[in-house]
Amino acid sequence: MTTNNPKAVIVIFGATGDLANRKLYPSIYRLYRNGKLSDNFAVIGVARRPWTNEIFRDKVKESIESFDDDHIDADEFASHFHYNPFDIQDLDHYEKLENLINELDVKHDTDGNRLFYFSMAPNFFGTLAANLKSEGLTTTKGWTRLVIEKPFGHDYQSAKELNDQIREAFNEDQIYRIDHYLGKEMVQNIEVIRFANALFEPLWNNQYISNIQITSSEVLGVEERGRYYDGAGALKDMMQNHMLQMLALIAMDPPIKLTPEEIRSEKVKALRALRVLNEDEVGQYFVRGQYDKGLVNGEELPAYRDGNGVDPESNTDTFVAAKLMIDNFRWAGVPFYLRTGKRMKQKSTEIVVEFKDLPMNLYYGKEHETKSNLLVIHVQPHEGITLHVNAKKGDYNASSTPITLSYDNNSDDKMNTPEAYEILLHDCMRGDSTNFTHWDEVALSWKFTDVIAKAWSQKKADFPNYASGSNGPKEADQLLHNDGFEWWDVTPD
Repeated sequence: MTTNNPKAVIVIFGATGDLANRKLYPSIYRLYRNGKLSDNFAVIGVARRPWTNEIFRDKVKESIESFDDDHIDADEFASHFHYNPFDIQDLDHYEKLENLINELDVKHDTDGNRLFYFSMAPNFFGTLAANLKSEGLTTTKGWTRLVIEKPFGHDYQSAKELNDQIREAFNEDQIYRIDHYLGKEMVQNIEVIRFANALFEPLWNNQYISNIQITSSEVLGVEERGRYYDGAGALKDMMQNHMLQMLALIAMDPPIKLTPEEIRSEKVKALRALRVLNEDEVGQYFVRGQYDKGLVNGEELPAYRDGNGVDPESNTDTFVAAKLMIDNFRWAGVPFYLRTGKRMKQKSTEIVVEFKDLPMNLYYGKEHETKSNLLVIHVQPHEGITLHVNAKKGDYNASSTPITLSYDNNSDDKMNTPEAYEILLHDCMRGDSTNFTHWDEVALSWKFTDVIAKAWSQKKADFPNYASGSNGPKEADQLLHNDGFEWWDVTPD
């Protein structure tokens, strides 16, 4: 583990893209502003466009305009940014890039530390990694690390081929596969809630928990991502990575200690315990959907198949609901219900832990309004924790009613609360891989979802099957009704 104020030359491939502009430059700025990044840093923007340093720095300053910090000189900050036009296939360009890195290393005294960030189309990852290695850019007196954006492959085989290519140039300890959900404040809070509270961990098993629900819904459709999304769908875009990562954090056993290796080991064990499905069982455990047109806030929105770059007969899922079983001692018999979808009723990511009812509830009857005890972790857009319990009504009778005990993270001063990419960039520069995805996790997730994808590819779905602005297809509700449960809508007002 290195210093909390790391120094490095950060090389961003795909520096003219949307992700770099919206997330990476503001995150680097916030680290700089909050004293989490020393003055000893430089950023090299790499892309095909024939920009100059001046054009690049103007773009960086535009990306941080909203911060409006009087005590930070935007020009001074932007002076750390340098642009390098680049052709991935041209080996001469690697020599030029190496010379610039060495020059900035001396100028900013970064001790030879290099962070390569691949913010571009994944089909270039393997070639770029191999060329960085062959042309000597991965050899330095300091540390070398690689950050890779998803998607990491489109199935297990493609992910393995990509991983094999990258591992020719970087070892596993140098590779940081970014999943921005793992940088979110309340996702990182899962471990603290579980392992720092005697109230919860003793109950965190099949004796006391009836089911767990994980929802990540969006009100937006695919918008301009139609061409990409039509080759992916909700299963590969959300379920394989974000949703299964949250499940692993919720389901894992307590690690021996809070190190990246031990936490990763327990997450992998949880993913290994997922009940493997046969293709003919997929229909019993999974529901897929595709949004139709619908009325949202008085506006008629188009169906998925009417989107840009989308096949008019598309079989792609924009919604997935699943019932997953974890066959180990802790979770045997407890269903984990996951759902994710686009163009739904509300934007919300939340985890609901529903506890079992008492064997004999004395406060049961028409005069009482008791409900199940719930622990709800609100991830976004609201951040916080809500505990649903039953208490006495404020009247003359000894009757009961549900109440909530809440911690609202949104009510705090959010100015200095770090964003997900800010946290993850800082972790990477410090050499902390806790909140990044290891290859073992990627492999297990793909192997699990490949079965579902194959089963769906062999059968044409009856799409579209849910209206824009709804909670998804009715079959997703039936998935829970079959077990005597229902989806909890517990988003704060």
